[in-house]
Amino acid sequence: MSMPSETFSRLSGWNFDNSYARLPEIFHARVNPTPVAEPRLVILNRSLARSLGLDPAALEGPDAATFFSGNRILPGAEPIAQAYAGHQFGNLARLGDGRAILLGEHRTPSGERFDIQLKGSGPTPYSRRGDGRAALAPMLREYLISESMQALGIPSTRSLAVTTTGEPVFREQILPGAILTRVASSHIRVGTFEYFAALGEVNALRLLADHTLRRHFPDRMESDNPALALLEEVMERQASLMAQWFRVGFVHGVMNTDNMALSGETLDYGPCAFINAYDPATVFSSIDHQGRYAFGQQARIAAWNLARLAEALLPLLHREPEIALDLANGALESFHTRFQRYWLAALRAKLGLFNAETEDADLADELLRGMHQAGADYTCFFRNLSKSTDSKLDSPLGGAFTEWRARWAQRLVRQPQTWSESVRLMNENNPAVIPRNHLVEAALDAAVSSNDLAPFERIQTALSKPYDEAGQPDELRNPPPHGTPVCRTFCGT
Repeated sequence: MSMPSETFSRLSGWNFDNSYARLPEIFHARVNPTPVAEPRLVILNRSLARSLGLDPAALEGPDAATFFSGNRILPGAEPIAQAYAGHQFGNLARLGDGRAILLGEHRTPSGERFDIQLKGSGPTPYSRRGDGRAALAPMLREYLISESMQALGIPSTRSLAVTTTGEPVFREQILPGAILTRVASSHIRVGTFEYFAALGEVNALRLLADHTLRRHFPDRMESDNPALALLEEVMERQASLMAQWFRVGFVHGVMNTDNMALSGETLDYGPCAFINAYDPATVFSSIDHQGRYAFGQQARIAAWNLARLAEALLPLLHREPEIALDLANGALESFHTRFQRYWLAALRAKLGLFNAETEDADLADELLRGMHQAGADYTCFFRNLSKSTDSKLDSPLGGAFTEWRARWAQRLVRQPQTWSESVRLMNENNPAVIPRNHLVEAALDAAVSSNDLAPFERIQTALSKPYDEAGQPDELRNPPPHGTPVCRTFCGT
C-alpha cells in the first residue's frame, strides 16, 4: 500500500510556495506530467537533498519514484510549463517548456527559494509536436556535469534525482526513458523577456522584471531605473560566469538565449564538454557547424545574448525610445570590461598571483598562445604549474616555455607571498580532474546498454572533489590516449 501524499511530503520536508505560478496565465500553461509505466529511482543526490532541508531517507523510500516521475503530484505543487522564446543559433523562435514541467518553488528551512522541475515529464502546450520525453543517457549526463560544475565552484542548476520511466523513447534508435529532477534558483531566461517583447506585452514585461528583481536582486528594486538595474545585475553575473567557464575549460555548446538564466547559473547541459588540448576554436556540439558556440566565442556570445535582453527591456528603460536605446547601449558597452576584469582575476589565480600588475594580461596571453601552439592539455598544464619548484619553475613546462617561465618566475618574486602560498592558490583554482568527455560517454553507454552504473558512480565520486589530486583515477587526471576520437555531443531532444 502506497503512502498518502501528505505523509510523504511531510516526512520528506517539501514546502512549496509558488510565486511564478501566481503570475498571469500568459506566463505559463497549467499542465500535469504524463504518467509513466514503471518509474524507478536510479540516483538520488543525498547531499543536495540535505541542503534543501529534505530527508534523503524518505526520498529513497518505495514511494519516491512515483513523485520524481510525476505520476503523483506533491502536495502544494502547482505544475506549470513556462512560456519563453529564444534565439537559437541567431534565429528567434517561440519555445516554452516542451518537455519540462515546473512543479513549483520549494522553500528551504532558511527561507531560500528553489525551482523544482521535472525534465522529460511528457508533452505540454509548447511541445511543438515533440513527445516531451527524455532518454536516460542525456539525463545522467546533466546530473553528472551539473554536479561537477557545482563542485568546481561554478554557479549552476543542480540535479536532485534521475528516475527511469519503464518506457522507450524513440530517437535515432530506441532508448530507455528517464526524468531528471532539476533544481534551480529560477528558470527565468533571456528568452522569457524576449517572449513578451515579441508579443508587445509591455505590462507582462514589467511584471516579469519586477518578479525577477524581487527574486534575485531585491536590493535593486528601489533603484531610480529598476529595468536598467536589472540589466546591469544580469550582465555582472554573466561576466563572472563566462570567466569561470573559461577557468575550467567548459564549453556550453548551445548558448541560445533560452539557455541563459538571469540568475547567473549555468543552464542546460546538452552538447556540453570540457576541452582537452587548449584551442579556442574547440566545438563539441554535433549541430554547431560554424563554431558559433566554440570555447573561445562564449564571452562574445554572452554579450550578444545580453543585447537581446536589453532590446526586450527597452520599453521599460525609458518612455522615449532614443533615450532607452542610449541607456541600453551605455550598459552593454561595459560588458567587455566586466568580463575582462573577472577573467584576468581568474588567470592570476591560476598562475598563483595574488596582486595585480599591468603586465599580467600580456603574461597570460603569451602563455595561452604557447599552449595553443603546443597543443597542451588545458587542465593538466595548469595543474602541473604547482608542481614546479620555486627555484626553477621548469619541470612540467617543457622547453617550449623557457622564455615564458622566466617571466613568470620574475613576476612571482615581485609579490610578498611565498611559493607555497602560490601553490595553494593555484591548486584551489586549477582542477586536478574534469569530466573527460570520452570517459563520460563510456560511462553513459555502460549505464544504458548494460544497466551498469558502476563506471558512472566512479566518475561521479572523483568529480565531487575536483581539486583533490590524491587517489584520483589517472584516466580522469590525464588527457585522452593519443588517437582517441573527438566525441560529438547532442541535445538529446
